[in-house]
Amino acid sequence: MGDLTSLLTCRSVSYLGPPGTFTEEALQNWRGLKFEEAIPFPTVEEAILAVEDNVADKAVVPIENSIEGSVNATLDSLAFEAGVLIQAEMVCVVKHYLLARDGTSLEEVKKVISHPQAAAQCRRHLVELLPEVEVEAANSTSEAAMRAAESGEPVAALGSMLAAKLYGLAVLRGGMEDHPDNRTRFVLLGKEKMPPTGRDKTSMVCFIFQDRPGMLLQILQEFAFRYINLTKIESRPTKEVLGEYCFFIDCEGHEDEEVMASALKCLDCKLPRVKLLGSYPAYGEESEDA
Repeated sequence: MGDLTSLLTCRSVSYLGPPGTFTEEALQNWRGLKFEEAIPFPTVEEAILAVEDNVADKAVVPIENSIEGSVNATLDSLAFEAGVLIQAEMVCVVKHYLLARDGTSLEEVKKVISHPQAAAQCRRHLVELLPEVEVEAANSTSEAAMRAAESGEPVAALGSMLAAKLYGLAVLRGGMEDHPDNRTRFVLLGKEKMPPTGRDKTSMVCFIFQDRPGMLLQILQEFAFRYINLTKIESRPTKEVLGEYCFFIDCEGHEDEEVMASALKCLDCKLPRVKLLGSYPAYGEESEDA
């Protein structure tokens, strides 16, 4: 299986691009991750499938934000499309800037281009600053910055300081996020299973036979009986039948540990399918230095 150092060393990493996204910032600042080439992709799904298709060795994508919650594109790709595993996680403070071509004033702005997640994280400030202005969707914050730079119209974009520098944009306003402690959790994806470190998390998707009273309780009991702490639980549609849901669960511990292995074995007996998304070092100063 190898140690963490060898498993975090690779030739190439795919990420949500184009260059200048918050995901690229996370990739550049990921302590312990060593790679030769970073490959941008226009969507989260394509970045993840690049690993599945052996185009890249690993991927970095956002999975959760402290203001807007889960990144559904990431959850759905992991649950229904890709067979890759979460190998590590990192939490980054996210600062949004309102960017425009040099010489553009706030009063001139007629449209704001943004990734929907970024716009949602800055909703209140956008309404206060630009109450009548249209918000146009982009696949990423860096794509929004690129389009603002190329436009001949007085448009602005929500993006990172990295995007401002890359695309030569001026900062109209900083601190656009509605909550100052805005954080996004990013995950590193690959095909190899990570070894236990003693400070791990396990992510999984639990599929149920049918929606009936007590199904969620049957799942939760397996963790409660073993004193396994859940750090997140969320339901998502299965995309097959209206009203059918699966449950995404993050919990403390590694799948190779006896207690967790026992819980997973019992879940396998109760449910039609449990898809493990990976066991990996929990984010923190200790895991960063690993």
